[in-house]
Amino acid sequence: MAQYFEVHPDNPQQRLLKQAVALLERGGVVAVPTDSSYALACHLDDKAAADRLRQIRGIDDKHHLTLLCRDLSELANYARVDNRQYRLLKLATPGPYTFILEATREVPRRVSHPQRKTIGLRVPDHPALQALLALHGAPLLATTLIPPGDTEPLNDAQQIRERFEHQLAGVIDAGPCASEPTTVIDLSPMGTGGQAVLIRQGRGDVGALGL
Repeated sequence: MAQYFEVHPDNPQQRLLKQAVALLERGGVVAVPTDSSYALACHLDDKAAADRLRQIRGIDDKHHLTLLCRDLSELANYARVDNRQYRLLKLATPGPYTFILEATREVPRRVSHPQRKTIGLRVPDHPALQALLALHGAPLLATTLIPPGDTEPLNDAQQIRERFEHQLAGVIDAGPCASEPTTVIDLSPMGTGGQAVLIRQGRGDVGALGL
């Protein structure tokens, strides 16, 4: 049975988030709120948890997973970022954007793209998730919570609990999210003199980034 944590969306109770962090550190997969939609998250360095996350989501190892980071300094530990890329990242974070970047050796090989050696990273703008990341003290591995066979993410925490109560370790209910996916931008071509490539238009405004 998934543990259920009902937290205030702007001032989340630290006591409850610490319990959720304990689940993550024991290898559990937890449903978390973000500034775009609910997501599945697990410990970055736990292979069994990452495999479980993919199984719940119904995806294979070719699907880009995302690292949820607290800020750009944390992101830079896991991706190679030059000055051009950093300027774009600074404009867009925190916010509903996912960036594809060249992974560093800090990223476990199993979670980067098998052919391209890239990783999706983002800095979410959600108080409850930011507080969770601060308590955890490291990025979380995540993917949008779209049930297998569906095309839209789930946005109601109670519905998530009912549908996945035997598969998830916990659900953090911070109320409904925006229910729109992130904008995905591939910045990896910029590392060799190319331009950023818009992969998916979502909630994040690309105009604000000059793209």
